[in-house]
Amino acid sequence: MVKSLSLGVALAVFSLSASAEDSLVKYESIYSVKETADRFENIAKNKGLTVFTRIDHQQNAANVGLELRPTEVIIFGNPKVGTPLMQCSQDVAIDLPQKVMITEDSNNKVWLSYNNPNYLVQRHSIEGCDEVIKKVSGVLGALSTAAVAQ
Repeated sequence: MVKSLSLGVALAVFSLSASAEDSLVKYESIYSVKETADRFENIAKNKGLTVFTRIDHQQNAANVGLELRPTEVIIFGNPKVGTPLMQCSQDVAIDLPQKVMITEDSNNKVWLSYNNPNYLVQRHSIEGCDEVIKKVSGVLGALSTAAVAQ
């Protein structure tokens, strides 16, 4: 699917903050929250993934008279990948479809974040699904790297 991007090269080039124990993988973006979200959504759709919805939490907060820094969530997926993961541990369905969150922090830095698939393995006691987890990790990394790339 997203084989054209090398995750190894991407990790070496872009700011990434994660370890096997971290529940979130984060990429710093040079673009605004909206631009980063637009880029991610377009790339995901072009790779054949279904984008189910995009939530603008900042706008939702404004609608009820509250303030929030720019925060968007994109919910997307592909049953060819998600279904085998649920076959390994049906409980993982609570975390599917996949989500990315794009936020602006108090220092005006923009971050694209997602649940670390290794965290999901631990959370749901997934066993015997290493290849699926590897594929999910690769796709998430490649999509995220492309979205924040210049």
